[in-house]
Amino acid sequence: MASALYPTDVTWHPVSPRLILVRRVGAMAVVALTAAAGCAVVAALGWPGAAAIGALVSAALLGWLWWVIGRACRSWGYAERSDDLLVRHGVLIRRLAVVPYGRMQFIDVTAGPIARRLGIATVRLHTAAAASDAGIPGLPTDEAARLRDRLAALGEARAAGL
Repeated sequence: MASALYPTDVTWHPVSPRLILVRRVGAMAVVALTAAAGCAVVAALGWPGAAAIGALVSAALLGWLWWVIGRACRSWGYAERSDDLLVRHGVLIRRLAVVPYGRMQFIDVTAGPIARRLGIATVRLHTAAAASDAGIPGLPTDEAARLRDRLAALGEARAAGL
């Protein structure tokens, strides 16, 4: 599928499938805590049958989130070209960020506790324009370190000519 959003002349690298697990665990925690609070309120008010309806709504929401998170995480990809880095993501609304190596100011690598446990990290690229910052979540930690070092070296080499 060649388009402005998905150039075919590059090799796209997907993110780790472990990103799906990290995002699903976070979503399930939020829905479970919200459902528990809702059930506590319903129990305190004494509404018969409302807890069952709340449980059904929560289960439906969890099923929908499970599917959406899987699709959204599989849409992430990145490609390294000679002068810039491409980052794409999105299912309903697709986005392609093109970050020239010479415009990168610094590169962040972050990982929360669940991501660290699963061996993945997020590489975030910062440029002078805040709107053009791009990030690649769900990279295996060794790939995140390799990409960070490569982008930093390319950024320094390209910025020297400015």
